[in-house]
Parts: sequence; C-alpha cells; structure tokens
Amino acid sequence: MADIKKKDGRGTGSRGRSFLGNRAKRILIVVFAIALFYLVSFLLNPYDAFWQNYFERSPLDILIEWLASFIFCFAISAASVFIHNRLNRTLPWTERPIRRLVVEALCNALVVMLLIFFNLLLIVYTEGLLSATLSVEEIRSLMQWAIVSLMISFMIISVNTGDYLISNWKNSEVKVAHHKLREAELRQASTEAELTALKLQLDPHFIFNSLGILSELILEDQQLGYEYSERFAKVYRYLLVNSKKNVVRLDEELKFLESYIFLIQHRIGTGVVFEMSIDTPSRQLYLPPLTLQLLIENALKHNSTHRNNPLCIKLQSKDRQLTVENSIVPLTGSQAVSAGIGLANIAGRFALLMGRAPEVIQDETTFKVNIYLMEYDQ
Repeated sequence: MADIKKKDGRGTGSRGRSFLGNRAKRILIVVFAIALFYLVSFLLNPYDAFWQNYFERSPLDILIEWLASFIFCFAISAASVFIHNRLNRTLPWTERPIRRLVVEALCNALVVMLLIFFNLLLIVYTEGLLSATLSVEEIRSLMQWAIVSLMISFMIISVNTGDYLISNWKNSEVKVAHHKLREAELRQASTEAELTALKLQLDPHFIFNSLGILSELILEDQQLGYEYSERFAKVYRYLLVNSKKNVVRLDEELKFLESYIFLIQHRIGTGVVFEMSIDTPSRQLYLPPLTLQLLIENALKHNSTHRNNPLCIKLQSKDRQLTVENSIVPLTGSQAVSAGIGLANIAGRFALLMGRAPEVIQDETTFKVNIYLMEYDQ
C-alpha cells in the first residue's frame, strides 16, 4: 500500500521578530536620550553661563558630568522600557489605546519625578547645599532640567510606541500572507479531493456494477432495490455537497459511510466484513471529508475479497483517535497500481488544517491508519 506522505506544518505560533532587538533598543534609546538631553537643554537657554564656559572646565569634570548624565538617561530609558513591556501584558494598545497612553505617560512622568527627586537629594548631600539658599538662576536651571527630563521620557514613549506599531504591522502582514498561502493550499487540496470524488462518480466500473446490482435487486426484491437506489443517491449527494468542505463532523462522515458500506456489501457480498466501534464523544469531533471513504477504497483496491478469506475492515475510536484497520489479503494475479493520491491527500489536508499528521502502522497481517480528530470546525 502507498504510504502517507508527511508534510511539515507551517507554524503560526512562532513569534515575529521585533523591529528592534531588546539590546539594540536599549542602546539606541540611551544614546537618543543623552543627545536629546543636551540638545533640548541648549535650545531652551543657549546663553546660559553653563554653556558659555562649558569647555573651560577640566576634562575630569566634563567626564563626571557625562557619566552622571548617562546614568540618569539610562535610568529613564530602562524604566520606560520596563513600564512599556509590563503594560503590553496587562493593558495592550489594541484593547484601550487612550487609557494605555494616559497610564503609560503618567507612570513615566512619576518615575522621572522620582529620579529627579533622588538626584537632587544626592546633589544636596554631596555639595553640602542643605542649608544654602538657591538663587533664581539655580531654581530656573532645576526647573529646566525637570522639563527636559520629562520631554525625554515622552520621547522614549514615542520610540517604544513606534517600535511596537512597526513590529505589530510587520507581524500582521506576515500572518496575513501566511493565512492567504494556507488558504490557497487548502483550496488546492480540497479541489484534489473533489476531483478524486468526481473520479469515483465517473468510474464506469463502479456505475456499471451498481446499476447491474440495482436491476437484479429490483427483479428479486423491489423493497431492497428501492433501498439500494436510495443509498446510491445518498452517496453521490454527500460527495457533491461535502467534497468542497475543509472539515466535517465525524458523525456526518459515518452516516455517509453507512450508505457507502451498504453498496459495497451488496456489490462484493461476504468477501468484505466491516466492524465499527465509535464512541459518542468522538462523533462530535472533526476530520477532512471523504477521509474514511478514501481509506476503505484504498483497502479494497489493494486486497482481495474472497468469500473463504474475507477482507476485514475495522473502525474504532478512543481518546480523540480514530483507527481504520484492515487485514492484508494479498491480491492474486495482477497487482493494482497505486499513485498514492488518496492517502497523500488526507495527509496534506491534515497538515494544512494544522492537525496532527495521520500515522501509518503496517506489519505482515494488518495495515492501520490512526487519524487524530480535531475539536472544532476550522
């Protein structure tokens, strides 16, 4: 028998890469914050004595100032990134964007004010300014420093938000493209299944045998002939209606299978025996349409059906797993040539539906296919 071809499922669970990596984002934000700190401070008061005599100070003083500015800006950026990441989990932008903007802005402003307060305490302690009276110019510089710090925090919020929006847009585009690709592949697989069903409908041997049996039954038993024609119509109706669907409930597939088995048993007779044991919970689960019909047709195609040594086909379910098992009764004479279309189609549709791939187990006496049922209509 043809083996099921395995396909690698294309995972949608993998997370899309961020526009900026965490390390690159932190470095960029710190550099951005330091540059903004000096630029905005200069633009607010370019004639301040601090800037007029900036490079007249000793290199050590300038280095200490740069180091203090780096630590301060790093603390602001680290706090902003932390707040942004925490709010992404508790208050995403997609749920309440206005509330998220207000909460993030207030949290950042609070953190900046706390950092300014502790920085002032450090300056007062180290410079011994606890009892000193600040001049108007010094008070203005402190206010300017606080304003610049707040501006930097809001600039960092903008960078974080822009990074989030770009990453979200990129990931959304990737998901849309992946969804369209899956839809196209699934449509192709469904078309193949439909063509397989149409081949069965147009198979002259199947039609000839069915009509021949129908005419014999009508002559022998009109009631049985009527039932045979009804089952014949149900089989084709199911093929026409459900061959285009992605999945069907197992209960629907089993109802179709009853009519299909009825036709087979009256065509082959006692050369094939069916055993079914399907639990009630499994009947509400889903699988691709025509899965069972293709497996049974595969078993009939590759095994002989003699009255003295009948082909046994078993269907049973347990724990969301449906097993289709048939005994191996080697064909005598010419062997049937198989293209593997039916089994490969089943495996391909399960892969496209993100379902677990069917499992084939074969030994010298049995051929078994384990179908893992799905919980919902995808």
